[in-house]
Amino acid sequence: MVPFYVLIAAFLLFKAIGLIGVSYFEGWHTSLQWAVAAMLLLTASAHWGTRRPDLIRMVPPAFPRPDWIVTATGLLEIVGAIGILFQATSKTASFGLALLLLAMFPANLRAAREKLTIGERPVPKLIPRTVLQIVFLTAVLLAG
Repeated sequence: MVPFYVLIAAFLLFKAIGLIGVSYFEGWHTSLQWAVAAMLLLTASAHWGTRRPDLIRMVPPAFPRPDWIVTATGLLEIVGAIGILFQATSKTASFGLALLLLAMFPANLRAAREKLTIGERPVPKLIPRTVLQIVFLTAVLLAG
């Protein structure tokens, strides 16, 4: 749920910055791009921190080297967060991030079904987790 809160709070913060006169953030699109980038940088940070073992446990057992998968997805989140901020790359980054979210969804399903934890906090149940994934997909696609 924390990434969702960061997405919403960052969007509202960037919109507020636009409302107080910073013309770069006047429109919703730029605010959304920066909010998505903030959310992705937060989620990417978990790929190397104390939450890394929790993310590795989420990877379905059919996949080899879950540690490499967690590292790779974290790097892709960082690249996507940067790419979404530039007009020349935002559409490509948006499409790539959407594919990444879809590819990572089986791990999210496993975490919900097996009641795994991230940072000692239970992951959202299956239906809220699916709704969150749809929100994140929508935000990523709109940001592109």
